[in-house]
Amino acid sequence: MRQKKIKVLVVDDSAVVRKILTHELSKYRDIEIVGTAVDPYVARDKIVKLKPDVITLDLEMPRMDGLSFLVKLMKYYPMPVVVLSSLTPKNSETALKALELGALEVLCKPGSAYSTLNISRTLANAIRAAASARVHLHREKPPRPEVVRDIHIQTTHKVVAIGASTGGTKAIEFVLMGMPRGCPGIVIVQHMPENFTTAFAKRLDDLCKIEVHEAADGDRVIPGRALIAPGNRHMLLNRSGSTYLVKIRGGPPVHYQRPSADVLFQSVAKHAGENAVGALLTGMGSDGAKGLLAMRERGAHTLAQDERSCVVFGMPKEAIKLGAVDKVVPLTDISKEIIRALR
Repeated sequence: MRQKKIKVLVVDDSAVVRKILTHELSKYRDIEIVGTAVDPYVARDKIVKLKPDVITLDLEMPRMDGLSFLVKLMKYYPMPVVVLSSLTPKNSETALKALELGALEVLCKPGSAYSTLNISRTLANAIRAAASARVHLHREKPPRPEVVRDIHIQTTHKVVAIGASTGGTKAIEFVLMGMPRGCPGIVIVQHMPENFTTAFAKRLDDLCKIEVHEAADGDRVIPGRALIAPGNRHMLLNRSGSTYLVKIRGGPPVHYQRPSADVLFQSVAKHAGENAVGALLTGMGSDGAKGLLAMRERGAHTLAQDERSCVVFGMPKEAIKLGAVDKVVPLTDISKEIIRALR
């Protein structure tokens, strides 16, 4: 039986970018570029005519910017969107806003951070994830933190590890907003390009009761603080005496990802063991599954987000298949389950 191709519309005002993306993505048998558009007005007409499964969207365009177009698109014609943005602090903030408005993934434009070959594979995987994703999830309000006496959970001997990919920015926000002050230190891998994780951490720090920072090498993992792995760098947990700290390293991608949830989880299994809680959230692929299994085998309590609340069920599904998960729970309950496990 012939495989159905994913129909993609490329929306970008740069003729060079449109040409590069069309050329590179056409190499994949399961992806078909059905058209390109120079701005949102042209894109609107082509979406109606060509009915693409996914669109790639630039954020800086003439006549209408990408964010304004995204608002209209999600209101009148909701569909999977992968954002391509230049790697600058300003664009990182704009890209995060795009994720809030409904975009599923944010990637760097060719030439801004990665070679054309690297962005080709990454973008192809993002398109596949977007094509299988559920659009318009997570409209619930984040849960209120449980009223928990600090004595039950505030300890330097406990650590929480979280991994996520496609759809993970909203899921992580949801979980962290449910965590009370004084909760054990949290270490997080979210698949994002470098620079974007800086803006992501800052935004969460503004929203949450706990501190949220992009991790730097040697940062301590302490109660009331969450550390997010910087884009394009692996993060590992280590221990110095009775104190946990993180190491930030290079190294090859794992499951095509850097940072990798597997790298983090394996280090948490080694250095925290039964004093850890692990949670694997929405995302495509299998990153984090083996690491979560290692955590469970060392006595950690492990959680996976359920299929119904995931944007993409790939990563949690692989962990469940491996027997790495103690409990499968909806996104709305993950922070509560983490707190219960820490008690």
